Amino acid sequence: MLLYLPLRAVARAVQTMSRVRSNSTAAQLRGLLMLLCLMCCALPCQAGRPVHVYEVDIEGQSPTALQGAMREALVRATGRRESADDPALASLITDAPRYVKTYATGPRGESQVVFDAAAVEQAIGAAGRSVWPRERPFTLVVLDPPRPRAAQDAARVELERVAAVRGLPISLIPIAIVDAAGNPLSADALLQAAQRYGADEILIGRGEDAGPNTQLQWILYTHALSASWNGSLAEGIDHTVDLLVPRPATSLAQADGEARVEIDGVNSLTAYAAVERLLQSVPGVRRASIAAVDSGSVTFDVTARGGAAGLQQELSATPHLVRTGGGGTQVVYRYQPQG
Repeated sequence: MLLYLPLRAVARAVQTMSRVRSNSTAAQLRGLLMLLCLMCCALPCQAGRPVHVYEVDIEGQSPTALQGAMREALVRATGRRESADDPALASLITDAPRYVKTYATGPRGESQVVFDAAAVEQAIGAAGRSVWPRERPFTLVVLDPPRPRAAQDAARVELERVAAVRGLPISLIPIAIVDAAGNPLSADALLQAAQRYGADEILIGRGEDAGPNTQLQWILYTHALSASWNGSLAEGIDHTVDLLVPRPATSLAQADGEARVEIDGVNSLTAYAAVERLLQSVPGVRRASIAAVDSGSVTFDVTARGGAAGLQQELSATPHLVRTGGGGTQVVYRYQPQG
């Protein structure tokens, strides 16, 4: 997904600002200064990391082996565990050989089958199920307290195993989650720490180590939501993916559509950056570009699964944006930094 500031948007923004009635020249200058700042910082940026959804390890090329590989691909493609046994997707599994694009050798020398992504995704949509976009949020995982080396390595193996099954890019890194005084870092500070490692979100598991089935207290922070639950290492990854995948498909949710989103309360460069990251993290958003900038608001043209209605449904999960108006393909929100 790219967020950028096209030249026509700059012209539109300047025209918009010229129409704003200000009580002072200073107010106009502040608005222009903000516009120039946004122009400087609104460079292309990539949200998420690509996942090799349709490249699956396989032993042999028998119909049975291909059907098992298709089950794995469907779980990754939809993000949903039940897809392996979903009656609506049974024909894809039965006809798995028809969807083979080629065979390949993986990075460790393993045999792989490569399914035809476009054909599989078309069949998933025709069956009334949603596809999870292949560019997915890179998740930084932190275990607290830090494990000894051997235990940390064992936990990494289990976490990466489950993440590979579900199609979630992760990295287990022992970063500090408290400040110098021992106070817990805020959600914003944790997300900033994750971003320094190139991550889009952070997942923290708290609890003493007693093996892979130990019940930990998990908390996930993204720019759109936060959630907490208890579970094992595997359940930490599984529930994270359950929260991130698109809602079960409807005919509305299957098609991409356009929406114009005005966000008020964007009065600083910090607020703009937070809103930009929030939009990047919304499930189903394909593209978001700035259409206009005012002294206290930013308007985006957004392409998202389900168009404006689908976007509103996804944004209802975040406490940082409150809908204040609009209708049809145009919606208005107010940004609330504290949620």
